[in-house]
Amino acid sequence: MSTTRQAVRERYARAARQMAVAGNAGCCGDGAGCDCGSYSEQDLQLIGLSESVSLGCGNPTLLAALEPGEKVLDLGSGGGLDVLLSARRVGPTGHAFGVDMTDEMLELAEANRARAGVRNATFMKGTIESVPLPSASVDVVISNCVINLAEDKGAVIHEAFRVLRSGGRLAVADMVELEPLAPELKRAPDAWAGCVAGAIPVEQYRGLLLAAGFAEPEIEVHTVTEVPEGGRIGSAYIRARKSSV
Repeated sequence: MSTTRQAVRERYARAARQMAVAGNAGCCGDGAGCDCGSYSEQDLQLIGLSESVSLGCGNPTLLAALEPGEKVLDLGSGGGLDVLLSARRVGPTGHAFGVDMTDEMLELAEANRARAGVRNATFMKGTIESVPLPSASVDVVISNCVINLAEDKGAVIHEAFRVLRSGGRLAVADMVELEPLAPELKRAPDAWAGCVAGAIPVEQYRGLLLAAGFAEPEIEVHTVTEVPEGGRIGSAYIRARKSSV
């Protein structure tokens, strides 16, 4: 396991333990880049939870405009909020899957699923670079402030493309680099695990989507953060589609 991946795993294991005891542990653990204020009380009521269990930077379940009967995959599902919301929105004829590499997060997600009484949701252990689902098996891929944590973002995006059915769509919230970050910050595992150092420029992100085969990529930055060490990052909503041809 690389130093960066180990730092990410340890940070989110710690966050999961904190959340299991005291509820929401804060955005991206304790990172400065994310915004956990994207879920309404109505969202939480939909799944019967009284507090947020997300460490994300947006609300991809709304971005995806989910329809009844669809199958959804959440890359890096964490405490499970986006999976549980997706399961409610696609209804009993649909299904929501979540994949996460951290045992503590998977345990938290299962506990939250049980508390919410959601039956059409499945949490799987795995990495977002190698998803344990067959090709062309889901209608929608979502993710919430996780792709930036991957060292090989191209592999993640190719996996998203692989598991999507023809005509399927990608709808993720993620961090992007708006002004260059300091080189020493980019090399710091803790800054990477904190949703800062792993951010890439918008046009590089768009290029990875196109290289994987996605059509009509759209990237909309909605929150900008000045990084004390230099540079700027932003929370972005990212949409793309797998052609039906």
